[in-house]
Amino acid sequence: MRIIIAGGGTGGHIFPAVAIGHALQRIAPGTQLLFVGAKGKMEMEKVPQEGFEITGLDIAGYNRSNFFKNITLPFKILKSHLRAKKVLSNFQPDAVIGVGGYASFPVLNAAQGMHIPTLIQEQNSYAGKSNRILGKKAKAVCVAYENMERFFPKEKLMLTGNPVRKNISQMNISREEGQVWLGLDSSKTTILVVGGSLGAKSINETIDKQLEEIVAGNVQMMWQTGKPYYETAKQGAGSFKEKVKVFEFIKEMGYAYAAADIIISRAGALAIAEICIAAKPVIFVPYPFAAEDHQASNAMALVKHNAALMVKDNEAATELVKKLKHLLSDNAMQEIMATNLKALAIKNADERIANKILEIVNTNKN
Repeated sequence: MRIIIAGGGTGGHIFPAVAIGHALQRIAPGTQLLFVGAKGKMEMEKVPQEGFEITGLDIAGYNRSNFFKNITLPFKILKSHLRAKKVLSNFQPDAVIGVGGYASFPVLNAAQGMHIPTLIQEQNSYAGKSNRILGKKAKAVCVAYENMERFFPKEKLMLTGNPVRKNISQMNISREEGQVWLGLDSSKTTILVVGGSLGAKSINETIDKQLEEIVAGNVQMMWQTGKPYYETAKQGAGSFKEKVKVFEFIKEMGYAYAAADIIISRAGALAIAEICIAAKPVIFVPYPFAAEDHQASNAMALVKHNAALMVKDNEAATELVKKLKHLLSDNAMQEIMATNLKALAIKNADERIANKILEIVNTNKN
């Protein structure tokens, strides 16, 4: 079997793509995989680190902040479409999987034009325009949220959840082990603050200004700041060294989730899938500039199930710490959220998607 997996741009697209690739090779040994990404994006580095082959398209998205940077966009779209057709002709895949990101649309669009079966892995609760267009001709659309028939033909939908890294989906780390690994005091209530791999400006600034109030009493904190805010955060946390651990990036997130009692996070699809598995009470601060405001939709899907709290980005400075303190003092609410998160967790999303691809390929061959 020969499969192309297209997409990337952020960890939220790359980690699910890699998880699906590994699942395909476990379930159908000998499967040949080719990843297609966007030149200059992080998938060109991360995918080969996982042992997979990748080729890049010269493609970018619409630049909302600088109109003049879009002048070459029509040429890049045409060039990427022609390049995608060439990649498909050379590799001759049995099916193509799209995980979202710049490279996903030209490859799936070209595949559909060449009558190659396609599958879409839609990670968010509010589907983007590209996937909505591609969904009309896709053989299946694997989703992580209910009520997605708003965007896709109902008969093509399959609720699979979002694939997460194996070290998190198969996580078997106790709170104590996590605390020891990170050099924390297990007698203290532990808050994990994480704003994605690059950090989150509104979350970081709010935490920085109200640090003393947050870690008052028997509370300590792990704070992943991202590179841009790391030095500032280290200075701000200087007088709270025993209670605040500052990280630019936490690679071993399994230990961080295990050690945490409460989480503050952005609401990307991958973060949500991981937090459901970790089943730790969470306050989401959705990134406000995500396409179609999909992070707010993602967070609301959990809020409706009493599995999370949400604070709008522009209200973080006034509301975040207030909500955190309320949650810290409400053990019953923490238990309800943990139970409901656990009920929403799907640990084998990668294998569900891999099996669906096998089914599509076998049906097409017959």
